[in-house]
Amino acid sequence: MQQVKLPSDKPGSVILFSNGKYYTRSAAALHTFQLLGGGWQLLFVFILIPPFIRDAVYNLIARNRYKWFGRQASCMLPTAETANRFVN
Repeated sequence: MQQVKLPSDKPGSVILFSNGKYYTRSAAALHTFQLLGGGWQLLFVFILIPPFIRDAVYNLIARNRYKWFGRQASCMLPTAETANRFVN
């Protein structure tokens, strides 16, 4: 497996490794939306916004996500219909 040196200044950030490149924070989220396809890939247009602005919005959402969307006591377990979307 290829070793990737990841930035240590973003330990709480989401990281996407795709096609030999890694993406963090807003870029990782937008590339993930693109990979999901369907209506989600329309959000990839926000990649045109400069990273310092995108990452500021990403950080704002990350800081407030539990306040805005709530917090679950446990993680969701996939149903039989959604299990094929997960890597074993």
